[in-house]
Amino acid sequence: MSFIVRTAGVVAIAGAALLGSTATAAAEPPNCSLADMSGVLSGVSAGMSAYLFTHPEVNAELSTMTDMSGEERSAYMQDYMSANPQVQAELQAIRQPMTDFRARCGMPPGGLGMDG
Repeated sequence: MSFIVRTAGVVAIAGAALLGSTATAAAEPPNCSLADMSGVLSGVSAGMSAYLFTHPEVNAELSTMTDMSGEERSAYMQDYMSANPQVQAELQAIRQPMTDFRARCGMPPGGLGMDG
C-alpha cells in the first residue's frame, strides 16, 4: 500500500471520527445541572455586586426593600425600573446569563420583577 493511500485512509477515518463526535455532542442535553446553575448564579452575583458597589445611589435605593413583603418588593421594583430604564437595562444585562439558563433548562422566569 502506498503512502498516499494510507494517508488518505487515515484522514478519512479521522474525519469520520470528528464528524461523529460533533453529532454526538450536539445531541447531548443542555448544561442544566445544579453545578451549571451554581456557576451561572455565581457570575451573575459577582456582576450584580460590582454594579451595586459602583452605583451607590442604586445600591442605596434598592437596599430600602429589605423590610418589605414580597408583594411590596415586587411592586416597588416594577415602579423603580419603570422610572429608571437605564438601570433596568443594565441590571437585565447582568442577569441575562441566568435568564438564558432558565429558558434553556425549562425553568420559570424569576426574580425582582425584571424579567422581560
